[in-house]
Amino acid sequence: MPQLTPIAHAAKDPAGNWREPHLLEEHLLEVAKLTQQFASTFNSGEWAYLSGLWHDLGKYRPRFQHYIRKVSGFEENAHITDDTGKAPHSTAGAIHACNLFGMEGRVLAYLIAGHHAGLYDWDSENSNLSYRLGQSDGLSEYEEAKTAQPPAEILAVDAIKPDLRQIPGGKNGFALWVRMLFSCLIDADRLDTEAYMDEEKALERHNWPTIQTLHEQFTSFIDEKTSQALPTNVNKIRASVLNDCKTKAVDIPGLFSLTVPTGGGKTLSSLAFALTHARHHEKRRIIYVIPYTSIIEQTVDIFRSIFGDAVVEHHSNAEADPNKDNAKSHLATENWDAPIIVTTNVQFFESLFAAKTSRCRKLHNIVNSVVVLDEAQLLPPEFLQPILDVLNLLTEHYGVTVVLSTATQPAFSTKNYFDAQNNIRGLNNVREIISDPDYLYEALNRVDVELPKDWNQGRSFDELSQEIAQHQSVLAIVSKRKDARELWERMPPETLHLSALMCGQHRSNVIQQIKEQLRNGIATRVISTQLVEAGVDVDFPVVYRAIAGLDSIAQAAGRCNREGKLDKGKVIVFVAPQPSPVGLLRKAEDACRSILYDQSEPPLARSRFASYFEKLYYACDLDANRINKLLEVDGKTLAVNFRTAAEKFKLIADENTAAVIVRYYDKTDQNDGESSDIEKWINTLKKDGPDRWIMRKLQRYTVSISKKDAERLFAQGDIEELFPGLYGQVSDLLYHDQLGLVTEGLLPTTPALIA
Repeated sequence: MPQLTPIAHAAKDPAGNWREPHLLEEHLLEVAKLTQQFASTFNSGEWAYLSGLWHDLGKYRPRFQHYIRKVSGFEENAHITDDTGKAPHSTAGAIHACNLFGMEGRVLAYLIAGHHAGLYDWDSENSNLSYRLGQSDGLSEYEEAKTAQPPAEILAVDAIKPDLRQIPGGKNGFALWVRMLFSCLIDADRLDTEAYMDEEKALERHNWPTIQTLHEQFTSFIDEKTSQALPTNVNKIRASVLNDCKTKAVDIPGLFSLTVPTGGGKTLSSLAFALTHARHHEKRRIIYVIPYTSIIEQTVDIFRSIFGDAVVEHHSNAEADPNKDNAKSHLATENWDAPIIVTTNVQFFESLFAAKTSRCRKLHNIVNSVVVLDEAQLLPPEFLQPILDVLNLLTEHYGVTVVLSTATQPAFSTKNYFDAQNNIRGLNNVREIISDPDYLYEALNRVDVELPKDWNQGRSFDELSQEIAQHQSVLAIVSKRKDARELWERMPPETLHLSALMCGQHRSNVIQQIKEQLRNGIATRVISTQLVEAGVDVDFPVVYRAIAGLDSIAQAAGRCNREGKLDKGKVIVFVAPQPSPVGLLRKAEDACRSILYDQSEPPLARSRFASYFEKLYYACDLDANRINKLLEVDGKTLAVNFRTAAEKFKLIADENTAAVIVRYYDKTDQNDGESSDIEKWINTLKKDGPDRWIMRKLQRYTVSISKKDAERLFAQGDIEELFPGLYGQVSDLLYHDQLGLVTEGLLPTTPALIA
């Protein structure tokens, strides 16, 4: 049998005719060059070149060449199937690297062996790269590939000598560096494959406006906005904040804080800093990292009004909205090659600690960017130490500028205590952007805060509801869903309710209703959980807040007299009937009580927040899942537990929760007598299974509840299990048009239950 010409991929053209195959040698050399180009931004081009050169070395084996001719070429991802018994090919290059370079070769082995299945642990029960490299199947794959006699320029690399002394950040930076290299390889491999398999798709990429163009567009926008602004005190302060941001933007890259009270124009001013800094220092892109999708949607609407499609929104809800996603922007969510990315804390930080190829692919495009961490105080304390460590590495070794943007700056500086377990390795050399933040806080103080007379005695909801009802327009915020329901039950009719027991679409509709009522001067009473505190631009004359973290109280105050139309708004802090359960909320409450006990300064004085966060962080385990220990490299073996660390780094724990798809019928969902969108999507899910696109659609109609509640509702026949871990509403009485998913039984009187 004549020897087959080694190919990497095969495909038919749109007319159904076979195209010229993608030669393997051509693919390896191109991926090597592209990977090297990506990694050159952090001075690791030689390592990257070798990973690209050898990533598909196993495809030289005759077994793979027969396999690809038989089954590949009909779908883009056929070449990345790694199914034992078919034609695995990702071990040969890993073994080759170890044979040539010994210990240094293990770096390349992580990249090559994982370029389909994701990064492995070196040696653990979870996954075991060391074991894989020594197995007979992998050794046979390597020997078969060598027997096929790959070209000398593929196997021989005499001019390249990998050097572990080149690692950005040394031993402490090893894990991030490997993931950055992995990102370069994954993106290069996918892009070169795409260029062959789908030329039209490949052409959709790139062609983005430059940072200079975006800066010019922003300047025109802000000049027009400023010229039209009324000469109010608030607008003058916002102009001062904007000027500080533009002035400070020329400073050398690194870590910055932007400390601006709510209502001070923080969003546009931070964008002014980011664009000016990026243009001055030749940064490649701007990445906004935001804790909640509700804030993202607001922010993206503002940014798109200025920059149009140059803004890519990367979170699950956006991917389900055809009005916010086109072919080009969807492609950019794969590797973040657009100039402005707006994403979530979950997407950004879980990617930085990820092992999966899809999550890691974008990482190299974070290099040499400006990252704005909006509402930085909301970074979860149980993951804070690994997050601070990775931010230091990004700013010191990968050309990233980070802006901590918040009204309540957390205490991210280094702290050493007698008990070393409570120490914090903080951020290095953070510079404040605002020239006089104390003056800014004084000038933007638009509320008087009333504290509880008795910090230890809770107030009944009967008493609170009667007091709150005396106000025509008022917002009351509590910390628990159950409390929100109980307080709402006691309020007058027409009182609105917000909690996470309402699906995302329902919450968005109610928030829009609140804004419209306030704008039109209609009396508006709202009972809400803390979801209303960050990024929801509402303006009430009076706000009640159950005792919580000091930052939460400050955020609640930001919903009061937001536009400064009153001389002073009123914020009333009260003690709920029952304390929060033991955990982070309780620790935040305790730290707040400790700080506010001394009332020599105003309750929300800027000086209080550093002390508050120090007390909170001291009470928390800042690396609860031991992420840093898992990513600690063994200097003798280069062993790292990449996969285990990735599985444990989950900002939103889902082990004890279940997802329920609810039948919420949007009042704007009019289909002329046809079944509603939600019914169509549920029927599609049942018929076709949980395809990615339908799950994205249904996410707006999903509520997370405890597994205990889900099991009880399932036993009662109120919900059905659609797929493992995913439930659907069955009972017509389960979803209330104001409360959302009713997990604790129906109300004594049940107005307007939704069918």
